[in-house]
Amino acid sequence: MSVVMDPLVETVILLHGTGRSPRSLAALEKRLTGAGYSTCNLAYPWRDRDIAGLAHFVADALKAKGLTGPTNKLHFVTHSMGGLVAAYLLGTQRDRLAAAIGRVVMLGPPLGGSEVADALCKLPMYRWMYGPAGQDLVTTSGLLDNIRPDYPLGIIAGTVGWPYLSGLIFIREANDGRVSVARTRWDGMADHLIMPVTHSFMPTSPHVQAQVLHFLQTGTFRRP
Repeated sequence: MSVVMDPLVETVILLHGTGRSPRSLAALEKRLTGAGYSTCNLAYPWRDRDIAGLAHFVADALKAKGLTGPTNKLHFVTHSMGGLVAAYLLGTQRDRLAAAIGRVVMLGPPLGGSEVADALCKLPMYRWMYGPAGQDLVTTSGLLDNIRPDYPLGIIAGTVGWPYLSGLIFIREANDGRVSVARTRWDGMADHLIMPVTHSFMPTSPHVQAQVLHFLQTGTFRRP
């Protein structure tokens, strides 16, 4: 007699960026649920811990919600620093999840840090505003030096820097106002897409949302 295995319960985990909350991903979450996905739009204490500590918090939160067992499959959609948290979590604490990992989409992730953080990280105001994780955003942090994605990863980078004056001043190449296109790239990623969007408004762009859905469904972004 053959044994019929129950299908995995699939959930898209949404992780917001620094200075943000799950509300910043509400429109994107609505688009995902409208396409039939279950979601978990997770709040985390971005100001209180470094990236390693935030990854640990997220793992604990997902376990508390019953999403980390062997009958679960987790996809991730992240914005800004949320991508760094997910990258570190999946690269160093995968065993704590004990769930299958599906596809991952990151919007404007500072995987290679940001020149804006380089310029401002020693200022008391910056340290107060961004907390310990702010020091992990510099281009020399080396946080992901020994980590590579072993899951299908799609990254979207923006090229509209205005109205971020800090980006215009400190980043000399194509950027979204916070992160350069080059520093969103990561060896081992499955796909990388450049779009004319600014950093903060990526999650609310209908065109970005459509690309997120396309990657979750197919493992690639849509090209003309």
